[in-house]
Amino acid sequence: MKNNLILNKKQDEFHLILSRFSHEIRNPIALINSEIQMIEDTHPEVVSFDYWNDITANLEYTKELLNNLSDYNNAHKLERKRTAFTAYLKEIISSIQPTYQYLGITLKTDISPSLPALFIDPVKLKQALLNLLRNAAEAISSADGKVKLCAFSSDQRVHIVITDNGCGIPESQLNEIFTPFVTFKEGGTGLGLAITREIIQAHNGNIYAEIESDGETSFHIVLPGKISRMIKNCRQDKSTNHAANMGCIIYTSTCKNRNTMRIRP
Repeated sequence: MKNNLILNKKQDEFHLILSRFSHEIRNPIALINSEIQMIEDTHPEVVSFDYWNDITANLEYTKELLNNLSDYNNAHKLERKRTAFTAYLKEIISSIQPTYQYLGITLKTDISPSLPALFIDPVKLKQALLNLLRNAAEAISSADGKVKLCAFSSDQRVHIVITDNGCGIPESQLNEIFTPFVTFKEGGTGLGLAITREIIQAHNGNIYAEIESDGETSFHIVLPGKISRMIKNCRQDKSTNHAANMGCIIYTSTCKNRNTMRIRP
């Protein structure tokens, strides 16, 4: 328990530093962006100058990196809602299906109709799943591109498997792809999969990648199937010791010396 508190404190300090860093960088970037727009409006001929496109492209990359830093920094902050998970996954598939059709990629699904309702952050988890589905599409260069999403429940857990027949991931890179700022994709920030992992872990879940026997790449997500019951029990139980054993972190508020309990994944 003590080690967990120390680890949580260090994580909070890291996120605070990252938040301040992003804030300090974002302001001058916004000013530079405004000044570039003013230059283009006043002197439209600059767009034909050598390196002008490089300047604007590098600025857009920096803005994307800052947005990704913000997403990574806030990935652990969840707003949970009880969610009918089968319908939720089908909605996500429907939202990305037009993109797959445009790219000529076949998207197949095998989603169990009896998945349990989960207490999740639907916005954050959707971001994580869409990251994986976009990565799968980007990995495909052949005309017969295929992606499959399977979802089923087993041993009180919900399993989601996303498989593609794209270019694959070298086995030597499997242990690095979730590390922040590590990327093997040209133009990538190295934060997409790191954000995805942070979101999954914030839900008390796990994510890993593996190479199938036929060379296809699969990403596996495992979520606790009774997360809603665990949170309900934590909130109802007034015992600090019992709540701690349930995986909750107890915070003592300085406001009127009142103890408060926050669910921290």
